[in-house]
Amino acid sequence: MLKRLFSGQINSIMIAAVLVAASSLASRFLGIFRDRILAGEFGAGDTLDIYYAAFRIPDLIFNLLVLGALSAGFIPILISLIKDTECKRGCDCKENNEAWELVSNIINIFGVALFILTGLGLIFAPFIMKVVVPGFVGQKFDLTVSLTRIMFLSPMFLGVSSVLGGVLQSFKRFFVYSLAPIFYNVGIIIGALYFVPRYGVNGLAWGVVFGAVLHMLVQLPTVFGLGFKYRPIFNFRDANVLKIATMMVPRTMSLAITQINLVIMTIIASTLASGSLTIFNFANNLQSFPIGIFGISFAIAAFPTLSAAAFDRKKLVKSFSLTIRQILFFIIPSSILLFTLRAQIIRVVYGSGQFSWENTHLTIETLGYFTISLFAQACLPLLTRVFYARHDSKTPLVVGLISVILDRSLSLWFMKINVCSDILSANGEMVHQCAPMGIGGLALAFSVASIFNFVVLWIMIRKEVGNLDEKRILTSVAKFSTAALAAGVAVQGMKLIVWPYVNMTKVWGVFTQGFLAGTAGILVYIAFCSLFKSEELFNFYEAIKRRLPKKKLVVEDQSEARGM
Repeated sequence: MLKRLFSGQINSIMIAAVLVAASSLASRFLGIFRDRILAGEFGAGDTLDIYYAAFRIPDLIFNLLVLGALSAGFIPILISLIKDTECKRGCDCKENNEAWELVSNIINIFGVALFILTGLGLIFAPFIMKVVVPGFVGQKFDLTVSLTRIMFLSPMFLGVSSVLGGVLQSFKRFFVYSLAPIFYNVGIIIGALYFVPRYGVNGLAWGVVFGAVLHMLVQLPTVFGLGFKYRPIFNFRDANVLKIATMMVPRTMSLAITQINLVIMTIIASTLASGSLTIFNFANNLQSFPIGIFGISFAIAAFPTLSAAAFDRKKLVKSFSLTIRQILFFIIPSSILLFTLRAQIIRVVYGSGQFSWENTHLTIETLGYFTISLFAQACLPLLTRVFYARHDSKTPLVVGLISVILDRSLSLWFMKINVCSDILSANGEMVHQCAPMGIGGLALAFSVASIFNFVVLWIMIRKEVGNLDEKRILTSVAKFSTAALAAGVAVQGMKLIVWPYVNMTKVWGVFTQGFLAGTAGILVYIAFCSLFKSEELFNFYEAIKRRLPKKKLVVEDQSEARGM
């Protein structure tokens, strides 16, 4: 069973997505555990603002250089080089010499490029961070530079690891690929628990580097098991490398827009009250939970299939429709549950130690604005991969650029708008409060821009491919939405029922209320989907059922059964 999990090929989009989603779930829970440790230890203040600001530029370099090439060109081209049909069905795949040469070449090229960029980052970190965090001064700025320099080591390991992950996706070995983020978070948690007491705040940065090393090491054995043998090849002129570079440029520019958008958010947040950047990241991490589990997992699982059927309209639409309906089946109720339970989730996850009540309220408010666009954010990874599968990375680039301009324009406006609300104070009293949206305005602008991005990309795909099975998709969405609204009502009702019987000033009381209300919401959602005969519910059930071990029935000889 273990051997099958680690080396078995997975051809079903549903099963692959479930496997990636399950590992993503474990990784995201570790991420929440990580954030709880950080929130309890440091609170939403200067220390975590420094940590998240230092993360930004190394993460930008990794995303631009590595993910740009992998998501746009490496996987589709590597799949085209796997000539042996038997290998595609799951053999050891040791004869794909051209494919392995490409892998070695890409590892070497990226390795050298990232090594050079790391060196430049170490030297010029003070100048870079003056631009990224203009609001940081004195010791706060110096510490940000120190953490940035340490974190500049992580892209080298993550770069190699991402190439290995591209190999595993191409050969449909999704299990090991999905383990890498878990090990990455384990490394960061080890940094927070064990490196910080020894090295101070710098231990957080060393934890990121350690996590990057683990991210790479966990994937190596399976890649070697597929037949890969490292070769010291360094050939810029290789035809396949040139193809990847051609496809990479627009994708890298598209990612550059997204990353620059995050940098601008960091710049703006650095000028707001202390802790604003931390609050934004905490809320973003929570809203990314369902996006990573459902949106990204299904997009990753579907990408090889989409690439293989990119120019066969019938197969492409069939795979697209199936995948996006399954994404929406999960993400629509997730949006309702996250919105209705956001106070309980944030109080349980972050509301301890140094994380104050004001920090908690601001995070609740920011998360609420994020949930507006969860459906769009979850579908965007699939939409963009349809373009990449068809060797078109320019369209997502242009649409992404327009979306970022919209995002930045709206954020500067929204963050200044005064919002009045009645909030529950730490001692249980209702207080009327009016204040600028601040960091919440950034989240709201991000949501509006994400929905715009989703709508425009959908229109562009339809223009290229034609009918995308919208009638079937809209019918399913109507069922999901009705069931999700019923689930939301159930959540609110259960919260009111449980509230008098638990101590809402204690973590256990808040957790009990949230858990029971969430469970009621999920059960109501499943019941309504079953009542509506939702195809996606039964597809999911059947996919899980097929993967469960089947009991072998031994039919005994009748004479033996009688003891004769």
